[in-house]
Amino acid sequence: MKDFKNKVAAITGAASGMGRTLAVELARRGCHLALSDVNEAELVKTAELASKHGVKVTVKKVNVANRDEVFAWADEAARDHGKVNLVFNNAGVALTATVEGVKIQDFEWIMGINFWGVVHGTQAFLPHLRKSGDGHVINTSSLFGLMAVPTQGTYNASKFAVRGYTEALRMELEMEGCGVSATCVHPGGIATNIAMAGKIDESVTAKTGVSEADHKRMANKLINVTTAEAAALQILKAVENNERRVLVGPDARFLDKVVRLLGSTYQVLVMKQVRKMNNSRRSSAQHAARNAS
Repeated sequence: MKDFKNKVAAITGAASGMGRTLAVELARRGCHLALSDVNEAELVKTAELASKHGVKVTVKKVNVANRDEVFAWADEAARDHGKVNLVFNNAGVALTATVEGVKIQDFEWIMGINFWGVVHGTQAFLPHLRKSGDGHVINTSSLFGLMAVPTQGTYNASKFAVRGYTEALRMELEMEGCGVSATCVHPGGIATNIAMAGKIDESVTAKTGVSEADHKRMANKLINVTTAEAAALQILKAVENNERRVLVGPDARFLDKVVRLLGSTYQVLVMKQVRKMNNSRRSSAQHAARNAS
Protein backbone atom coordinates (compact mmCIF):
# COMPACT_ATOMS: atom_id res chain seq x y z
CA MET A 1 0.00 0.00 0.00
CA LYS A 2 1.92 2.98 -1.30
CA ASP A 3 -0.40 5.68 -0.09
CA PHE A 4 -3.36 6.10 2.24
CA LYS A 5 -5.38 8.75 0.41
CA ASN A 6 -9.05 7.79 0.12
CA LYS A 7 -8.41 4.52 1.90
CA VAL A 8 -10.41 3.51 5.00
CA ALA A 9 -8.64 2.41 8.19
CA ALA A 10 -10.16 0.81 11.28
CA ILE A 11 -8.20 1.38 14.49
CA THR A 12 -8.77 -0.20 17.92
CA GLY A 13 -7.53 1.52 21.06
CA ALA A 14 -7.92 4.85 19.27
CA ALA A 15 -8.72 6.96 22.34
CA SER A 16 -5.09 7.57 23.27
CA GLY A 17 -1.43 6.78 22.65
CA MET A 18 -0.42 5.20 19.35
CA GLY A 19 -4.04 4.66 18.37
CA ARG A 20 -4.70 8.38 18.51
CA THR A 21 -1.51 9.40 16.72
CA LEU A 22 -2.08 6.80 14.00
CA ALA A 23 -5.59 8.17 13.48
CA VAL A 24 -4.45 11.78 13.22
CA GLU A 25 -1.53 10.99 10.91
CA LEU A 26 -3.66 8.83 8.64
CA ALA A 27 -6.30 11.58 8.50
CA ARG A 28 -3.58 14.09 7.57
CA ARG A 29 -2.77 11.81 4.63
CA GLY A 30 -6.39 11.71 3.46
CA CYS A 31 -7.43 8.37 4.97
CA HIS A 32 -10.97 7.95 6.29
CA LEU A 33 -11.33 6.36 9.72
CA ALA A 34 -13.44 3.94 11.74
CA LEU A 35 -12.28 4.30 15.34
CA SER A 36 -13.04 2.22 18.43
CA ASP A 37 -12.16 2.13 22.11
CA VAL A 38 -13.86 1.53 25.46
CA ASN A 39 -13.19 5.15 26.50
CA GLU A 40 -15.90 7.04 24.63
CA ALA A 41 -14.98 10.52 25.86
CA GLU A 42 -11.36 10.31 24.70
CA LEU A 43 -12.41 8.51 21.52
CA VAL A 44 -14.54 11.50 20.58
CA LYS A 45 -11.53 13.77 21.15
CA THR A 46 -9.47 11.66 18.75
CA ALA A 47 -12.26 11.88 16.19
CA GLU A 48 -12.35 15.66 16.54
CA LEU A 49 -8.59 15.91 15.97
CA ALA A 50 -8.75 13.66 12.91
CA SER A 51 -11.83 15.35 11.43
CA LYS A 52 -9.93 18.62 11.13
CA HIS A 53 -8.20 17.10 8.09
CA GLY A 54 -11.47 16.81 6.16
CA VAL A 55 -11.88 13.03 6.23
CA LYS A 56 -14.88 10.97 7.30
CA VAL A 57 -14.54 9.64 10.84
CA THR A 58 -16.89 7.24 12.62
CA VAL A 59 -16.58 6.09 16.22
CA LYS A 60 -17.84 3.09 18.16
CA LYS A 61 -17.45 1.95 21.75
CA VAL A 62 -16.03 -1.57 21.41
CA ASN A 63 -14.50 -4.02 23.86
CA VAL A 64 -12.09 -5.94 21.64
CA ALA A 65 -12.23 -8.93 24.02
CA ASN A 66 -15.90 -9.32 23.03
CA ARG A 67 -15.99 -11.14 19.69
CA ASP A 68 -19.58 -10.19 18.88
CA GLU A 69 -18.90 -6.49 19.45
CA VAL A 70 -15.86 -6.52 17.16
CA PHE A 71 -17.66 -8.36 14.34
CA ALA A 72 -20.67 -6.03 14.57
CA TRP A 73 -18.35 -2.99 14.44
CA ALA A 74 -16.48 -4.36 11.40
CA ASP A 75 -19.71 -4.80 9.43
CA GLU A 76 -20.94 -1.37 10.54
CA ALA A 77 -17.67 0.29 9.51
CA ALA A 78 -17.84 -1.32 6.07
CA ARG A 79 -21.43 -0.15 5.62
CA ASP A 80 -20.71 3.39 6.80
CA HIS A 81 -17.59 3.86 4.67
CA GLY A 82 -18.32 1.57 1.74
CA LYS A 83 -15.11 -0.35 2.27
CA VAL A 84 -12.27 -1.00 4.73
CA ASN A 85 -8.64 -1.24 3.56
CA LEU A 86 -6.69 -1.41 6.79
CA VAL A 87 -7.22 -2.66 10.33
CA PHE A 88 -4.86 -1.62 13.12
CA ASN A 89 -5.37 -4.08 15.98
CA ASN A 90 -3.71 -1.71 18.41
CA ALA A 91 -5.69 -1.92 21.68
CA GLY A 92 -3.59 -3.20 24.57
CA VAL A 93 -3.22 -3.26 28.35
CA ALA A 94 -0.42 -4.00 30.81
CA LEU A 95 -0.24 -6.40 33.74
CA THR A 96 2.72 -6.84 36.05
CA ALA A 97 2.58 -10.07 38.03
CA THR A 98 4.67 -13.10 38.84
CA VAL A 99 3.97 -16.24 36.83
CA GLU A 100 3.10 -18.13 40.01
CA GLY A 101 1.12 -15.41 41.75
CA VAL A 102 -1.00 -13.99 38.93
CA LYS A 103 -4.75 -14.23 39.42
CA ILE A 104 -6.38 -16.27 36.67
CA GLN A 105 -9.01 -13.57 36.06
CA ASP A 106 -6.23 -11.03 35.45
CA PHE A 107 -4.45 -13.42 33.10
CA GLU A 108 -7.69 -13.92 31.16
CA TRP A 109 -8.22 -10.13 31.13
CA ILE A 110 -4.88 -9.34 29.48
CA MET A 111 -5.11 -12.22 27.00
CA GLY A 112 -8.66 -11.18 26.13
CA ILE A 113 -7.55 -7.73 25.06
CA ASN A 114 -3.95 -8.13 23.90
CA PHE A 115 -4.30 -11.45 22.06
CA TRP A 116 -7.95 -12.31 21.49
CA GLY A 117 -8.64 -8.69 20.57
CA VAL A 118 -6.12 -9.08 17.76
CA VAL A 119 -7.68 -12.37 16.65
CA HIS A 120 -11.18 -10.91 16.71
CA GLY A 121 -10.15 -7.81 14.79
CA THR A 122 -8.24 -9.80 12.19
CA GLN A 123 -11.01 -12.30 11.54
CA ALA A 124 -13.78 -9.68 11.57
CA PHE A 125 -12.11 -7.35 9.07
CA LEU A 126 -10.37 -9.80 6.73
CA PRO A 127 -13.44 -10.36 4.51
CA HIS A 128 -13.78 -6.60 4.08
CA LEU A 129 -10.07 -6.15 3.36
CA ARG A 130 -10.27 -8.83 0.67
CA LYS A 131 -13.24 -7.06 -0.94
CA SER A 132 -11.29 -3.79 -1.01
CA GLY A 133 -8.65 -5.36 -3.29
CA ASP A 134 -5.87 -3.54 -1.40
CA GLY A 135 -5.83 -4.49 2.26
CA HIS A 136 -3.46 -4.65 5.19
CA VAL A 137 -3.64 -6.05 8.73
CA ILE A 138 -1.41 -4.33 11.29
CA ASN A 139 -1.15 -6.17 14.61
CA THR A 140 0.59 -4.69 17.63
CA SER A 141 2.92 -7.01 19.49
CA SER A 142 5.78 -5.53 21.55
CA LEU A 143 9.48 -5.62 22.26
CA PHE A 144 8.23 -8.04 24.92
CA GLY A 145 7.01 -10.22 22.07
CA LEU A 146 10.68 -10.74 21.22
CA MET A 147 12.18 -11.11 24.69
CA ALA A 148 10.87 -12.05 28.14
CA VAL A 149 11.26 -10.15 31.41
CA PRO A 150 10.54 -11.27 35.00
CA THR A 151 7.09 -10.14 36.26
CA GLN A 152 5.96 -9.67 32.65
CA GLY A 153 5.09 -13.31 31.96
CA THR A 154 1.43 -12.64 31.19
CA TYR A 155 2.24 -9.64 28.99
CA ASN A 156 5.00 -11.67 27.30
CA ALA A 157 2.54 -14.51 26.68
CA SER A 158 0.03 -12.18 25.03
CA LYS A 159 2.59 -10.42 22.85
CA PHE A 160 4.55 -13.54 21.84
CA ALA A 161 1.17 -14.96 20.80
CA VAL A 162 0.44 -11.92 18.63
CA ARG A 163 3.82 -12.30 16.97
CA GLY A 164 3.35 -15.96 16.07
CA TYR A 165 -0.23 -15.41 14.96
CA THR A 166 0.67 -12.49 12.69
CA GLU A 167 3.70 -14.18 11.14
CA ALA A 168 1.56 -17.20 10.26
CA LEU A 169 -1.16 -14.89 8.92
CA ARG A 170 1.32 -13.06 6.69
CA MET A 171 2.50 -16.32 5.13
CA GLU A 172 -1.04 -17.58 4.57
CA LEU A 173 -2.07 -14.32 2.89
CA GLU A 174 0.97 -14.38 0.61
CA MET A 175 0.30 -17.99 -0.38
CA GLU A 176 -3.32 -17.09 -1.08
CA GLY A 177 -2.40 -14.05 -3.18
CA CYS A 178 -5.58 -12.23 -2.22
CA GLY A 179 -4.26 -8.65 -2.24
CA VAL A 180 -4.08 -8.45 1.56
CA SER A 181 -0.87 -8.36 3.60
CA ALA A 182 0.07 -8.20 7.29
CA THR A 183 2.67 -6.47 9.45
CA CYS A 184 3.59 -7.20 13.05
CA VAL A 185 4.51 -4.15 15.15
CA HIS A 186 7.07 -4.43 17.96
CA PRO A 187 7.17 -1.14 19.88
CA GLY A 188 9.83 -0.55 22.51
CA GLY A 189 9.22 2.09 25.15
CA ILE A 190 6.55 4.41 23.78
CA ALA A 191 5.48 7.48 25.74
CA THR A 192 1.86 6.48 26.33
CA ASN A 193 -0.37 5.92 29.36
CA ILE A 194 -0.16 2.11 29.25
CA ALA A 195 2.08 1.77 32.33
CA MET A 196 0.02 4.13 34.49
CA ALA A 197 -3.24 2.48 33.41
CA GLY A 198 -1.97 -1.08 33.88
CA LYS A 199 -2.52 -3.51 36.73
CA ILE A 200 0.14 -4.51 39.26
CA ASP A 201 -0.39 -7.67 41.28
CA GLU A 202 0.46 -7.73 44.96
CA SER A 203 2.82 -10.64 44.23
CA VAL A 204 5.19 -8.13 42.61
CA THR A 205 4.90 -5.65 45.46
CA ALA A 206 5.73 -8.42 47.92
CA LYS A 207 8.81 -9.48 45.97
CA THR A 208 10.20 -6.01 45.25
CA GLY A 209 9.12 -4.06 48.31
CA VAL A 210 8.04 -1.22 46.02
CA SER A 211 4.52 0.22 46.21
CA GLU A 212 2.16 0.06 43.24
CA ALA A 213 2.31 3.85 42.78
CA ASP A 214 6.12 3.90 42.83
CA HIS A 215 6.31 0.94 40.47
CA LYS A 216 4.01 2.62 37.95
CA ARG A 217 5.90 5.90 38.15
CA MET A 218 9.24 4.19 37.55
CA ALA A 219 7.87 2.02 34.75
CA ASN A 220 6.37 5.07 33.07
CA LYS A 221 9.74 6.79 33.19
CA LEU A 222 11.47 3.75 31.65
CA ILE A 223 9.14 3.51 28.66
CA ASN A 224 9.44 7.19 27.79
CA VAL A 225 11.85 6.53 24.89
CA THR A 226 9.90 7.19 21.69
CA THR A 227 6.96 9.55 21.27
CA ALA A 228 3.65 8.14 20.08
CA GLU A 229 3.84 10.51 17.10
CA ALA A 230 7.23 9.12 16.03
CA ALA A 231 5.92 5.58 16.52
CA ALA A 232 2.98 6.26 14.19
CA LEU A 233 5.31 7.49 11.45
CA GLN A 234 7.50 4.38 11.72
CA ILE A 235 4.48 2.07 11.61
CA LEU A 236 2.95 3.74 8.56
CA LYS A 237 6.29 3.67 6.74
CA ALA A 238 6.46 -0.09 7.39
CA VAL A 239 2.96 -0.53 5.95
CA GLU A 240 3.90 1.48 2.85
CA ASN A 241 6.96 -0.76 2.40
CA ASN A 242 4.95 -3.92 3.12
CA GLU A 243 7.39 -4.95 5.84
CA ARG A 244 6.80 -8.18 7.70
CA ARG A 245 7.58 -6.55 11.01
CA VAL A 246 8.61 -3.16 12.35
CA LEU A 247 10.80 -2.52 15.38
CA VAL A 248 9.63 0.81 16.79
CA GLY A 249 12.22 2.86 18.65
CA PRO A 250 15.97 2.55 19.25
CA ASP A 251 15.49 0.32 22.30
CA ALA A 252 13.47 -2.21 20.30
CA ARG A 253 16.06 -2.30 17.53
CA PHE A 254 18.98 -2.62 19.96
CA LEU A 255 17.46 -5.30 22.18
CA ASP A 256 16.27 -7.32 19.19
CA LYS A 257 19.92 -7.49 18.08
CA VAL A 258 21.00 -8.53 21.59
CA VAL A 259 18.50 -11.41 21.66
CA ARG A 260 19.49 -12.53 18.18
CA LEU A 261 23.19 -12.43 19.08
CA LEU A 262 22.98 -14.11 22.48
CA GLY A 263 20.09 -16.50 21.99
CA SER A 264 18.60 -17.69 25.28
CA THR A 265 21.68 -16.39 27.15
CA TYR A 266 20.08 -12.93 27.00
CA GLN A 267 18.05 -14.04 30.02
CA VAL A 268 21.15 -13.86 32.25
CA LEU A 269 21.68 -10.21 31.34
CA VAL A 270 18.01 -9.43 31.88
CA MET A 271 18.06 -10.98 35.36
CA LYS A 272 21.12 -8.93 36.35
CA GLN A 273 19.50 -5.74 35.14
CA VAL A 274 16.20 -6.49 36.88
CA ARG A 275 17.96 -7.22 40.18
CA LYS A 276 19.84 -3.95 39.86
CA MET A 277 16.63 -2.06 39.15
CA ASN A 278 14.78 -3.70 42.04
CA ASN A 279 17.57 -2.80 44.45
CA SER A 280 17.49 0.77 43.19
CA ARG A 281 13.70 0.92 43.61
CA ARG A 282 13.90 -0.40 47.16
CA SER A 283 16.53 2.18 48.04
CA SER A 284 14.49 5.00 46.52
CA ALA A 285 11.33 3.88 48.31
CA GLN A 286 13.13 3.56 51.65
CA HIS A 287 14.71 6.99 51.19
CA ALA A 288 11.33 8.54 50.42
CA ALA A 289 9.79 6.85 53.45
CA ARG A 290 12.52 8.20 55.76
CA ASN A 291 12.08 11.71 54.39
CA ALA A 292 8.32 11.50 54.85
CA SER A 293 8.71 10.54 58.50
